[in-house]
Amino acid sequence: MYYIDPHIHMVSRTTDDYEAMRAAGIVAVIEPAFWLGQPRTSVGSFKDYFSMLVGWERFRASQFGIKHYCTIGLNSKEANNIDLADQVIEILPQFLVKEGVVAVGEIGYDDQTPAEDKYFRIQLELAKEFNLPVMVHTPHRDKKNGTTRSMDVIQEHGIPEHMVVIDHNNEETVKEVLERGFWAAFTIYPKTKMSKMRMVNIVNTYGSERIIVDSSADWGVSDPLSVAKTATLMKENGISDHDIHLTCYQNALTVYGQSGQFNESDWKKDLTIKQDDLHQGNSVLRGQEAKEIQFKNIIKE
Repeated sequence: MYYIDPHIHMVSRTTDDYEAMRAAGIVAVIEPAFWLGQPRTSVGSFKDYFSMLVGWERFRASQFGIKHYCTIGLNSKEANNIDLADQVIEILPQFLVKEGVVAVGEIGYDDQTPAEDKYFRIQLELAKEFNLPVMVHTPHRDKKNGTTRSMDVIQEHGIPEHMVVIDHNNEETVKEVLERGFWAAFTIYPKTKMSKMRMVNIVNTYGSERIIVDSSADWGVSDPLSVAKTATLMKENGISDHDIHLTCYQNALTVYGQSGQFNESDWKKDLTIKQDDLHQGNSVLRGQEAKEIQFKNIIKE
């Protein structure tokens, strides 16, 4: 079985992670733009970061047999720096049209401030303008009310529910998200957020329709193999291959495929990797001996 991790911050991870992920069956990842652990102080740092997502990181993933895509947006945590946020909004359109950008995101609320609300709404309008799906970050504090508010605002802006992924759900939020017609994504963390067993229970309770499993692995305590490990635990607990396929692969492909940028044909073929290939003069080898790696018939009919 093969998997997609549709929310993982690979700029924070190592090449060892890419190798382990490909060995575990992960064939594609989506990397949402997010904050870097401390506030950025200039629009240039955002521009360089977005450029890395659509450039170097896309190449780096390809050198380990993984197709890399991203979402572009101003994250809610940094939306509270109004002067800087205005400058970031100005540059977003030039990145939303880049190859491999599959959504506007991750956007939404953190502390649910007026500034966060302002830039959430602006970016929802950008998603409409560019006909892209939306990835929504739900707040870690006051999550239930923040999730409801997010959906209210999205519907107020007239964005169809099938174009929106509400992420970082838990047992308090999932019922309303599904009842209102949105996609419900769940972040599987080793110690916090959702555990693998809690995710098993969610699928047993609500089924697999419009439910998505991701890792959101980043620079903190997290696990880039969360999707594959959760799929294994699902199988051990009697969840069908069909439901595992939907929650750990197909649902992400369906929703982000609406961008026109996320296509199974990108990885559904034989693949030969030459690790001495360069991206703007750089390789992943760092002086090591080059290898040629072949992946045969990654996805079969």
